[in-house]
Amino acid sequence: MTSTSLSVPVIAIVLLSMVLVVPSDAHQAGSGWTYPPACCKGKDLGGDCDAIPAAGVRKGTRGFSVTLRPGDHPLATRNHWFFIPYGNEIPSGDGDYHICLHPTEDNVNCFFAPPDTI
Repeated sequence: MTSTSLSVPVIAIVLLSMVLVVPSDAHQAGSGWTYPPACCKGKDLGGDCDAIPAAGVRKGTRGFSVTLRPGDHPLATRNHWFFIPYGNEIPSGDGDYHICLHPTEDNVNCFFAPPDTI
């Protein structure tokens, strides 16, 4: 066997390991639970998930009203108001509210609410 034929499988294993390891970090909440991959696109792609202050979330008759101010989420550069109809929320894994913004800060990809508020 030549050294070239040995290096191809090694390179393939290294590349596969990198692909399998890196995405899991992009889907971790600060408290340690994992966001669904469909929700978290990673900061490098222009969208991300993060916890948001409970003070900015109100329950109404038809859904959640979410107010984000700069600093409430890493991607929020201005004030935002989002309406999340009941049934579109996902139970959070840590009892906090979280939101995923993608492809821009103007778009909610996923919204997580504490299970006891659903």
